[in-house]
Formats: sequence, C-alpha cells, structure tokens
Amino acid sequence: MSAAETAVSRKSRTKFLVVVDDTPECRVALRFAARRARRLGSAVVMLRVIEPTDFKQWGGVEELMREEARAEAEQLLQDVAAQVNQAAGLVPEFVVKEGRKRDVVLDLIKSDAGIRILVLGAAAGESGPGPLVASLAGQMSGQLPIPVTVVPGSLTDAQIDDLS
Repeated sequence: MSAAETAVSRKSRTKFLVVVDDTPECRVALRFAARRARRLGSAVVMLRVIEPTDFKQWGGVEELMREEARAEAEQLLQDVAAQVNQAAGLVPEFVVKEGRKRDVVLDLIKSDAGIRILVLGAAAGESGPGPLVASLAGQMSGQLPIPVTVVPGSLTDAQIDDLS
C-alpha cells in the first residue's frame, strides 16, 4: 500500500465520538464534530448512555423500564442524526450502551480503534462545564489515549461553522 493509500485509509477510519444527551451543549458539540468530520473525510459516532436505575423491585418492571429507555435513546439518536445530516451531509454511527457515562465512554474508546477524537460540549453558565467534561477533559485528560475537544455550549451555528 502506498503512503497516499495509507493516509486515505487512516483518514477514513478516523471517527469523532460525541456523547449525546438532552442538553443544548450536546447539539453544539455534535454540529462541531459533524462539520469537522465532513471537512476531514471522517465519521461521527453518537453515543447515548443509559444510566443504570436503582429500581430493583420487580424484574419485569425493571426490564420494561430498560426497554423504554433504549427506545427513547434510539429515537433521540434518530432525531439528532437528522441534524448531523443537515449540518454536514453525514450519516452518523449510533451506539447505545448501559452504564455510567464516564466508564462507557472510556470502554468505547478502548474497543473502537477508529475513535480518535472525543468531542464534548461544555455547559454555558456559572454551574461549570458539566460532570463529564470536568472528568474527561479535566481530571482524566492526561490519561486518555485520544485528544478531547471541548466546545463551548454558548457558540452559535455561525461561530461553529467558522471554527470547523
């Protein structure tokens, strides 16, 4: 394989990972990742983490709650995938996992060698950037095997487009 083919092959395997939730800063991070991925000829992986519940009373009820949470997660990913497609003309990859967000993110990064950049949206406001950003871009940033891009949640679409 030539150097040019290797570079193209490596580029096509590069994925931007975005953790999808219900926050406005998630949409900002997703737009940034999608626009960067399009520019670089890369891909976007959207991860929705279903947090474990403390409800352990009846197995059938717990299983129903899990099924509903998964259906809601898949619907959310479908909705934001349309935004990715509109912003960048890309069809993102969906991943739905159960567990603690930080642990699931770290496990996915370890298990998918194509994920090369984690993109997180920082909450706009005085309450701080959010627990995931504080953990992965702060406390653990030196231990991660990939770069973390933190996108301010206050950016407008026009600002994101200029940056990406």
